[in-house]
Amino acid sequence: MKILTVGADAVGGFFGARLAEAGQDVSFLVRPTRAKALQTRGLRIEGQGEKLRLTPKLVTADAPGGPYDLVLFSVKATALHPALADIRPAVGPQTAVVPLLNGVAHLDALVAHLGAGAVLGGVAKVVTTLNEEGDILRMAPPAVILTGETDARPSARVEAIRTVLTGAGIDSPDTADIVAAMWHKWVFISTLVAVTCLMRGTVGEVNAVPGGAALGASLLAEAAAVSAAAGHPAPEAELAFTTATVTAPGSPLTPSLYRDLVAGSPTEADHVLTDLTVRARALGVPTPLLDLAALHLRVHEHRLAAGRP
Repeated sequence: MKILTVGADAVGGFFGARLAEAGQDVSFLVRPTRAKALQTRGLRIEGQGEKLRLTPKLVTADAPGGPYDLVLFSVKATALHPALADIRPAVGPQTAVVPLLNGVAHLDALVAHLGAGAVLGGVAKVVTTLNEEGDILRMAPPAVILTGETDARPSARVEAIRTVLTGAGIDSPDTADIVAAMWHKWVFISTLVAVTCLMRGTVGEVNAVPGGAALGASLLAEAAAVSAAAGHPAPEAELAFTTATVTAPGSPLTPSLYRDLVAGSPTEADHVLTDLTVRARALGVPTPLLDLAALHLRVHEHRLAAGRP
């Protein structure tokens, strides 16, 4: 399968490298700075027993190649619109685009730029980061991509993509309703983001003080209520997993948005938290704690916009 991975950072780089190592024809669409680093050092993955070295096939926005059979759209929400312009020439009539962003707002943007026929739903579950050398560090076992048609109908192209993913060691179970799965991931990530960013600490640090575990449970209740009001109630197993994750004693876990925050970088706050609270207002769901977390991050973004890191 001819595949374009948009981005070669912690998420796109990880999945793209797995696919390339499995023999798929994978190109990575990258910015010049990342291209230079990859040309010098190669694409490397370490951690959790992984030790992969790859000389990646790189393309840039001025010559993305294509059309491709599959586009894994893995960029931060802050780069969403420039990346949409970059991939448009790479998308042909038979191309399937699988976005791996958090939230759901990007679906409308993708459809507006590429047409509804090209766009599938997608969820990535992987815990990776870039180290100081620009290598990908895998920090926990999951390596999952969920995908499906946004109208939940069975699809031969989805089955073909799932076969390619599983052949590369990427779990891709059958997903009856991918949009619901996107909402459920959104409940998880918004809860984790709000806990760590509001308290400016790891999950373990938050839960080491009185009231820390209760905060996580309260934030989860708000996020889950929004998802349920939108027609996508989170299954009990998902709620139990999120509860266990955000209340785990001693856990060093932080989401990438938190790491961007403490580094003084722009964040995906609008995509992950602000959009959720806007939808909550429209659905009549009160979310005072999520509102507070979104406000906290908006102040950070305002400070950056004003040139005050």
